[in-house]
Amino acid sequence: MTPDQIESAVAAAMPRAIEELKRLAAIPSVAFPGHPEEPVLAAAAVTEELVRSAGLPHVQQVAVEGSFPAIYGEAPPPPGAPTVLLYAHYDVQPAGDLAAWRTPPFEPTLIDGKLYGRGCADDKSGIISHIAALRAFQGRFPVGIKVIIEGQEEYAGERLEAFVERNPELLRADAIVVADTGNPRVGDPAVTTSLRGMAAFTIEVRTLREAVHSGSFGGAAPDALAALMRMLTALHDENGDIRVPGLPRGSFLGQGPSEEEFRKTAGVADGVSLVGSGSLADRLWASYAITVTGLDVPTVSGAVNAVQPAARARVTVRVPPSGDPKTTVNAVVEFLRQVAPWGVQVSFDDFTVGSGFQADSGGKARSALNRAMERAFGRPPRDVGAGGSIPLVNTLLKQYPAAEILLFGAEDEDAAIHAPNERVDLDELRRVATAEALFLQELSLPSALGV
Repeated sequence: MTPDQIESAVAAAMPRAIEELKRLAAIPSVAFPGHPEEPVLAAAAVTEELVRSAGLPHVQQVAVEGSFPAIYGEAPPPPGAPTVLLYAHYDVQPAGDLAAWRTPPFEPTLIDGKLYGRGCADDKSGIISHIAALRAFQGRFPVGIKVIIEGQEEYAGERLEAFVERNPELLRADAIVVADTGNPRVGDPAVTTSLRGMAAFTIEVRTLREAVHSGSFGGAAPDALAALMRMLTALHDENGDIRVPGLPRGSFLGQGPSEEEFRKTAGVADGVSLVGSGSLADRLWASYAITVTGLDVPTVSGAVNAVQPAARARVTVRVPPSGDPKTTVNAVVEFLRQVAPWGVQVSFDDFTVGSGFQADSGGKARSALNRAMERAFGRPPRDVGAGGSIPLVNTLLKQYPAAEILLFGAEDEDAAIHAPNERVDLDELRRVATAEALFLQELSLPSALGV
């Protein structure tokens, strides 16, 4: 196919793809403990149906131990052609505070060319971009294709890592496309070459057998919530830099966002300072970050005059590519033990770790992607980092060291992933699908193969 034919085929198929994205995003496939499993399995079934519709001769659900099924598809390569593995995930983050959503999170809503809803960007747009790109070839693929779409990346992606390690031949490929990142801005093409890893855990502080009256006992009885707050605030200094020993600030060689861009994208309130030291690229892509993502304490509306006997928090640590998540989480846990006041009882559980990633940006597949993205977007892509984590990527790098791993997608920085009012720009989705289809064609050409 010519580039013009590919562009026309993707554009013509977009109305169908958008309707399928709406259908998929309407399923609340939250694969976190405490959420119903039925919607996750329903999303798996729809995803399997979509992969079948892309023209792959072999598609199936595969069991992932301790997790939800992954969808696997395969088409053999033409003689002498490479094989490309396409990755995405069909599970989503919880909706969070429903009052903060301007539209219902699981009723995908189209507004001014953008589709709003949980998962519309992260990462059901990745599924649809793969499907739209593959359909352009009507089953006659220029390269070998493998597809793996998992069902529990947001909560426990390390389970697919173990699956990869046990089934190395199933996913072996010459190039791997991970459609779970995006561009700094709509229309500004980029390839993510750096990912931070992640470590997370739950901490519980206990001080009393049970809650006691704050009038009768307050002032002498140790408050578990107060102790926990002291411990958590000790993690950072007055500038917002991490105080935990052994977690130094890193540096990123590429260009990051300006402070003005970042403040706008993050929605930083007027007069509120940013935290931390170093460039924004350093802070966001190459350094450690510690965030308290949840607290189990009495609500304001349900508060009573009592000293709290126990309090819990969920703590997430982002780890630069050069860091080790297990060593990092051990350092943070040990620091929290040391700063615990009043001899309180401290326990930790529900640990999760995932490694970071640093790409080699000089291979044949990256050159083919550069040409494809330049045609689809009208300008060549640039290298960016990502502060988020994709646990599978580092495992793929270790398992297939000769493969090039390429991270791009439709999740621009205004997409509000993991937040209320998540959305995907539909023109951006079309450009990304077009770039992926053009990439598959470019990679099959003699110039890309070194022939």
